[in-house]
Amino acid sequence: MNKSQIQLIRVYKRQSKSPWDDHSTVLLLADHQLENDEVQLSFNKYIYLHRNVQGQMIGISISKSLLEENAELESQYLTGIEAYMMLLIYIDDIAVFCEFFKNEFMSIFGIYPHYYFETAEQCWSDLIIAADTL
Repeated sequence: MNKSQIQLIRVYKRQSKSPWDDHSTVLLLADHQLENDEVQLSFNKYIYLHRNVQGQMIGISISKSLLEENAELESQYLTGIEAYMMLLIYIDDIAVFCEFFKNEFMSIFGIYPHYYFETAEQCWSDLIIAADTL
C-alpha cells in the first residue's frame, strides 16, 4: 500500500463491530514493512482509536494477537485506564508507525507524531497514577 493511499482515519460506511456507537477510527498501529519507499501493512497486530461523531475518543480496539500477549485483558475493546495502559505499553511502536504518516497525522491532530507522543506519554502516565490513588 502506497503511503499516499493510506488514510489513518476511517469513517464507517456500515455498523461497526465494536460495542460503542462509534463513527470513525484512527489507525495507531499495524504491522508494516517499508519496501521501495512504500509502506506495506498487514493487520495481525493493530490498535485502533475509536471516535464518536464529534471526534471524541471513546476507546481503543486491539488485535487478537495483542489480546493474547496481554492475558490480563478480558476484551479487545478497551476504555479508560485500560486503554491508556495499553497505549503506554505500545507507545514506542505507535510513535514509529505514525511517523510514516506524519503529514496525515499532522492534518488530524495539528501536531507531528513525535511531539504528540512525548506529551501523551506523560499525560497518560499521570492519568494512570491518579486512578491508582483513588
